[in-house]
Parts: sequence; structure tokens; C-alpha cells
Amino acid sequence: MGITLKLRFKIIIGVLLAVIIILVGFVVWAETPPAPMLEAYDALETDSEVIVSITDWLVFQPSISNKSVGFIIYPGGRVDYRSYAPMAHRIAAKGYLVVIVRMPLNLAVFGVNIASDVIKSYSQISSWVISGHSLGGTMAAQFAHENPYKVKGLVLWAAYPASGTDLSKDNLLVTTIHGTNDGLVSDSQIENSLKLLPSSTTRIEIAGGNHAQFGFYGDQGGDNAATITREQQQNQIFNATLQLLEAVAIE
Repeated sequence: MGITLKLRFKIIIGVLLAVIIILVGFVVWAETPPAPMLEAYDALETDSEVIVSITDWLVFQPSISNKSVGFIIYPGGRVDYRSYAPMAHRIAAKGYLVVIVRMPLNLAVFGVNIASDVIKSYSQISSWVISGHSLGGTMAAQFAHENPYKVKGLVLWAAYPASGTDLSKDNLLVTTIHGTNDGLVSDSQIENSLKLLPSSTTRIEIAGGNHAQFGFYGDQGGDNAATITREQQQNQIFNATLQLLEAVAIE
């Protein structure tokens, strides 16, 4: 009996150690995303048009604006949230408050409801649009589904709602943007997701665009090479996103 108990104890200790090693490995992996590109760091600087502040989030506040629409960005999975600073800065320069949230372990699945904290912090904003890239977009769609009275617009960047997130009957302005060279999100996945989105959804296909050029963090494993420049892709993302923000602003 003594030998049996001793063996069981060793097995339990071995299993616990294996679980700890796996968990530590996962945390290290999640907390070491690719570094943002230099353009992202440059966009973190305050200038005459945009005041940038870093608190629990990255906040891009227009220097002069009478707009009451705010824009929240959920980063892609294991992407440094600063990688979206160039787009945030550019949108803020058009008069919109922009907040990029930092996700626990750089994975939006662990911070679906962070947008609620952002919304509570800016009472001067009467209308909100939420966006997200890849996994961040899936979680942004989930937030919009679970909080229909908190957001008026949704912009999906190389992303689509999960199968249980049906927004088709929601009173929500939606734009879904996808690159034709995306190696991580296929055209068919975007096409199939449209049944979960309102019939008024605007679909934008960026010819030659890929997955990684929605941000500024370099190339991404499993992605296809883009046949347009990052600047060209960013311009199309910016124009489509701004169009939705303007539509919310005049509602």
C-alpha cells in the first residue's frame, strides 16, 4: 500500500509540474508578441492635431473637435496594441476620440468587456463605434452583440463574428474589411459570416492586401505576401473606417 501511495504522489506531482510548465510557456508566448514597427512608435507622439496619452489604454484625443463619436480598437491576437497607433492617430486627426485597449495576455478573448470601461470613462462621447483586427474583431463583434445599446457601429478588420454571435437583426452600422491575399482569414470565411451581420453591412475587399498590413508589426506566420504596400492598404482601411464613423456621426 505504501508503494502505491508513493507512486500516486509522484504521478500527481509530475502532472502538476507539467501543467505549470505549460501555463508558464503559454504566458511567456502570449506576453512576447512581435515588436511594433518604427511607424507605430512615431504615431505615439503628440502633435498639433492629436494628444496621445498612455494610461490603461492608448488614448488619441483630437486637439480640437466637436464630434461626439468615439472609436475603440481591439488588437489582434498576440499583437502589441501599439501596432495600431498609426491608424488611431490618423483617425483622431479627423476629430474622433480613439482608444486602443491593451488586452490581458495580448488576447482579446480575455478582455471582451473592456470597452465598457472605456465608455464609462468618456461621458462626453454619446456614440461609440468598436473595431477589432482578427481575434480582436471577433471579440469586438461579441461585445456589440452583448451590449447593443452601447455601440452604434462595428468595423471588422480581417475578422468575422463567431458562429454564436448573430448580429443580423441588430440596429448596427457594420463594415467588414478584408484583404484578398489574407493567409489567415479566407474569402469564404468572410462570405459565410455575412449571414451573421445586418443586411446593410458594407463589405470592402482590398485587392492585394494581407492580414498583417492591418497593423504595423511586420510579417505574420501563415500569412500571404501582400501585392500592395502597407501604406496603400492602410489608406483603404482608413477611408472605409472613416466613412462608417461619419455615418454614425450624422445619425
